[in-house]
Amino acid sequence: MTEKTILQVTNLKKYFPVQQGVFKKIVGYIKAIDGIDFTMEEGETVGLVGESGCGKTTTGRSIIRLHPVTDGQIIFRIDGQMRNVHQLFKPEVKKFRQEMQMIFQNPFSSLDPRMSIRNILLEPLITHKIGNRQEQLAAVEELIVKVRLRTSHLDRYPHELSGGQRQRVGIARSLALKPKFIICDEPVSALDVSVQAQVLNLLSSLQQELKLTYLLITHDLSVVEYMSDRIMVMYSGKIVEVAKSDALYQQPKHPYTEALLAAVPRHKYNPSVKRVVLEGNMPDAFNLPRGCNFYSRCRYAQDICQQTEPVLTTISDKRNHSVACHLADELNLQGYVD
Repeated sequence: MTEKTILQVTNLKKYFPVQQGVFKKIVGYIKAIDGIDFTMEEGETVGLVGESGCGKTTTGRSIIRLHPVTDGQIIFRIDGQMRNVHQLFKPEVKKFRQEMQMIFQNPFSSLDPRMSIRNILLEPLITHKIGNRQEQLAAVEELIVKVRLRTSHLDRYPHELSGGQRQRVGIARSLALKPKFIICDEPVSALDVSVQAQVLNLLSSLQQELKLTYLLITHDLSVVEYMSDRIMVMYSGKIVEVAKSDALYQQPKHPYTEALLAAVPRHKYNPSVKRVVLEGNMPDAFNLPRGCNFYSRCRYAQDICQQTEPVLTTISDKRNHSVACHLADELNLQGYVD
């Protein structure tokens, strides 16, 4: 941990109980997050990528206290002090909410259809008692302009806006309390391709202007390459690789990362790119295998992979590259080639 560390996650676990019978007896647990560790520095953007169901969104919701955690610590810098967010007292939670906000995946379902855009943006200011009525109304007009919408949009309702406009409102709402850390949960996946770049450019410019820190959750590697300083690859509740964006794209060290990069669309056909097809599905989170979770889908797997779980290990101190694979030093994996 350094002076610039804003978030430290240690051995984070989130298990959902599985109940059966009339008396709802717990017969096991779905291991959505199964012991992950990472840190984030002020002002950086860290991408968290992986296919649907790997635990990305659960990680984001656990960090912001929307889910209680099963085990582990989430330490966040509040007023210059590192605090465990799941051990905060009620008055402290209000301050925490001002420091950390979330942009949700679906801009339509995350906005109240019965409220005008003005009232949606006023709500956090009123809840946290920030300013008087005149100051709140002025702040709302400033917010809507900041996300490149017109003040006339304030009198509309969510159903009267396009998907891109609704997401801009969601971004404006997340900025209302002037946070320093924002969790972006699939911020562009519900938008048309033509609008995605506009929203990403907006997020990038807001980060520079307001000195924000982003945790960018997505399944789209082309999005994280554009936005992220570092990328964490998640598979079946575990982080399997962490590296700077250029290192991950050029020299992936985990077979799952190689498969994700092979699936990124190319601008033109390149015969040198090998097609990597993952057979099967992710393992059942209710009954995870003994060794490596990726063993059954990995074309490089050996006996040790089935018997022993790999640990996330740093393989390059200079480039801060870590990987959880027994064969990382032996494999020559294919990076992204356009």
